Amino acid sequence: MSDDLKQLDSTYIMPTYKRQDLILEKGSGCYVFDSNGKKYLDFFGGLATCSVGHANPAVTKAITDQAKKLISVSNLYYTEPPVRLAKKLSELSGLKKVFFSHSGADANEAAIKLAKRVTGKKEFIAFSGAFHGRTTGSLALTWSQQYKEPFLPLAPATKFATYNDIVSLESLINDDTAAVIVEPIQGEAGVVVPDENFLRQVRKICTKHHILMIVDEVQTGIGRTGTFFAYSRSNIKPDIVTLAKGLANGVPIGACLSDYELELGEHGSTLGGNSLSCAAANATVDYIEKNNLVKNAETIGDYLMDSLRSLQKTTPLIEDVRGQGLMIGIVLEKPEAARIVKSSMSGGLLCNAAAPNVVRLLPPLIATKEQADECLDILGKALQS
Repeated sequence: MSDDLKQLDSTYIMPTYKRQDLILEKGSGCYVFDSNGKKYLDFFGGLATCSVGHANPAVTKAITDQAKKLISVSNLYYTEPPVRLAKKLSELSGLKKVFFSHSGADANEAAIKLAKRVTGKKEFIAFSGAFHGRTTGSLALTWSQQYKEPFLPLAPATKFATYNDIVSLESLINDDTAAVIVEPIQGEAGVVVPDENFLRQVRKICTKHHILMIVDEVQTGIGRTGTFFAYSRSNIKPDIVTLAKGLANGVPIGACLSDYELELGEHGSTLGGNSLSCAAANATVDYIEKNNLVKNAETIGDYLMDSLRSLQKTTPLIEDVRGQGLMIGIVLEKPEAARIVKSSMSGGLLCNAAAPNVVRLLPPLIATKEQADECLDILGKALQS
């Protein structure tokens, strides 16, 4: 069946992804199982989407119960799950209004429209290394030319400042700048962590020039970095925040939060904020809070990074270890991340090459010390092979 499935994939699915040679069939907690029954410790977590573990009982029950009632009836009628979720996110963020979409790119599209509407301006500033999505609007805010080149020209007009460089940012601001969009930690660039005061400086610059600050928390949000929102470490309040990935434990959803709002007819999403995805998100957020998983992300993340730094002393291939909470980048002295990922997979660990020289870990927030040790054992062998 495995060869048949791969052939069917090749025949019928557009080849937009480079898949690992692995067919996954089921999961439980921090583990997944392939078509041969082999068990893997999933410390990639569905690219940060698996917040509370595979087949989480609370989320599964919420999805099942909701599916028995309503899945989606469009946004032309009131339903309870999105209202409950919007209230939760508003209270957690301090931002008053929410627009629901079905991905991070869509959430950033809403942020682009909102910033244009509020300011009446058209230009944006993003940062070197930034990744904000692959729709044409969010792609315009994304740094990598390999993603953008085939689809030029793109809108909105975007300039790129150097990440973690306030002088570079301020030099690009002009009378038509609507907003600055920034990731608290750059995930796709290789888990790049800025200086501690960087976001505070961005906030100060945006306030000074009367432009909006958009914080893209698609990967860093929902407890991933040891705080529910990564920006809260800087004691700032953004004008717009975008979320997705871990919000519903893998069920597609995105959210754009702000004190500002789009008006009737200015934006929409047929499936955005549907009852099923919002029920899953409500259960995910409730589970994170009930089980203090934000604190666990910080505790286990610190343990992993401290252990990796100890390993660095005896492993010449490791140049640096960086990250916050359970968003960790292992920087290598050579571009061997793909080899390490493949070797780790053979040993029963799933991780990811975020850059040619960066191995990325994004475990579920439920990860334990014992599972961290299991990861370290497999990774240590791969790094020294």
